Amino acid sequence: MLAAGALFGSALLAVPATAHATAAPDPAARPAATVAAAAAAGLDDPAKKEIAMKIVSSAENSSLDWKAQYKYIEDIGDGRGYTAGIIGFCSGTGDMLDLVEHYTRVKPGNVLAPYLPALRNVDGSDSHAGLDPNFTRDWAKAAQDAEFKKAQDHERDRVYFNPSVKQGKSDGVGVLGQFIYYDAIVMHGDGTDSTSFRNIRGRALSKAKPPSQGGSETTWLNAFLDARVWAMKQEEAHSDTSRVDTAQRVFLRKGNLNLDTPLDWKVYGDSFRIG
Repeated sequence: MLAAGALFGSALLAVPATAHATAAPDPAARPAATVAAAAAAGLDDPAKKEIAMKIVSSAENSSLDWKAQYKYIEDIGDGRGYTAGIIGFCSGTGDMLDLVEHYTRVKPGNVLAPYLPALRNVDGSDSHAGLDPNFTRDWAKAAQDAEFKKAQDHERDRVYFNPSVKQGKSDGVGVLGQFIYYDAIVMHGDGTDSTSFRNIRGRALSKAKPPSQGGSETTWLNAFLDARVWAMKQEEAHSDTSRVDTAQRVFLRKGNLNLDTPLDWKVYGDSFRIG
């Protein structure tokens, strides 16, 4: 999981939208009642949220089985220390620390609680000081605990999912747009650095307007993805942009703004399908 770049985030100058035209009718041209109905169905609908988790897992873990990732942990060499769990909480970016602190409030004396001092010390670095040699073993042990799974769900929603859905609804984008926001905030975080989610959105605003400001939804989402791709290319660990190019762009070009199944896409050369 490339995760979070979390609270540091990982900016942008929006890349000019090239040939991303879609033959599908733009929602701006649809009857107002149809647009309102689409807006009512958000990514927070349980069925849509399940799809979102699967698509993110395809990119982060090369698997649609996102629920198998609670126990996942490794250092992927991206400068963020350990990356772990269902959304790629990182020891170097603060969100793993927040997770373990929340878990410890809910369940004092848990197997990860003794690592809190070390997690505070390594925050902002890729260091494993105070974590090795047993942290990965104990993380996997904690992942057998239903309370730790709930803690991961809680922090995923608080830090990533809920803010992206809220911003998407505010901007007037549908399910696909909300997912595009979510995937961006998972990778880049929402800090103040130039490649964070808020600054990706800010650069996109220099090229297009969201539907809430009278813009075309398709044009806006293409501008956002252009800005996102630029941001990804600023960091070697994120320079493969297929999670945008052969996944999100595919849905957008087909005019599938509600992220309806069946869905077919590729990430890093692997093919995936949700029927």
